[in-house]
Amino acid sequence: MLKPVPLNAAANVDVQSGADAFPSLGDVVRVHPPLSARSAVIFTSPHAGQVYPPDLVDASSVGVEVLRRSEDAYVTELIATAPLFGIALVEALVARAYVDVNRDAAELDPQMFEDAPAPFPALASARVNAGLGAIARVAGDGVEIYKKKLTWADAQRRIEAVHTPYHVALRECIALAKTHHAQIVLVDWHSMPSGWRGRGPSAPLADVVLGDRFGISCHPGVTRLIEQAFAARGFAVTRNMPYAGGYTTHHYGRPEMGVHAIQIEINRNLYMDEGTLSRSRAFATAKAVVGEVIEKIAAADWAARIG
Repeated sequence: MLKPVPLNAAANVDVQSGADAFPSLGDVVRVHPPLSARSAVIFTSPHAGQVYPPDLVDASSVGVEVLRRSEDAYVTELIATAPLFGIALVEALVARAYVDVNRDAAELDPQMFEDAPAPFPALASARVNAGLGAIARVAGDGVEIYKKKLTWADAQRRIEAVHTPYHVALRECIALAKTHHAQIVLVDWHSMPSGWRGRGPSAPLADVVLGDRFGISCHPGVTRLIEQAFAARGFAVTRNMPYAGGYTTHHYGRPEMGVHAIQIEINRNLYMDEGTLSRSRAFATAKAVVGEVIEKIAAADWAARIG
């Protein structure tokens, strides 16, 4: 895997500001800058972080091995060749169980806080109701995380320390890419549990689910090319079911402004053992094939395809 490079080595953003406010976290976001001519494509990996801060571990009623079930483990490794093809890669380093950067910062559950202000200045959503807001109430297996309620100050510190720097970094990457390209493609990479069938019990197992908010977050040519790139390499691909895209695709996908966002979910069974949360023997093969897809995405003439 390429060694992560701090964002301020590639752009004029101080990503340490959040970490300085919460020193136990260390680095919270890194950008792997392009190592060749800058592509029109940006990759993000928001859920593969494996930093579990002490205050999360101490407050949790479950062990780190349970909290890790929320991770998109090893996704950043799968896509680590991206900078070789001119693609900037934005990586969240802190665990999703601590703060989910693929949520609106206001998606918070008032029932989680002992001193929630009234009226509650947050955003209700189906994700919050399911316990999967910006600060999750449950781990990946649906198990309650916390021994007792958090304070509102806890939530604000986490948002400021992790969520804010991540999105500052991403916005800076988008702005920089826009100085080189009229049309930008933002690809948000995730993994999904095995066993998902795309369209009902008789459908084949899906290897990849592409989420474009049902055609809202990007030009159809973006979805089509990426779908074809995966299918040509033997992947079974479906769209938008059950993953249509999260906060990143919803918030940044503005085709009318030249920013096209799409989410990619890869079946974990292709590259890891879901029971032990370890890389499987198929990992190297999966990474190589994903690398071929990445090369195809990077080489596309997006201005001609979208324009």
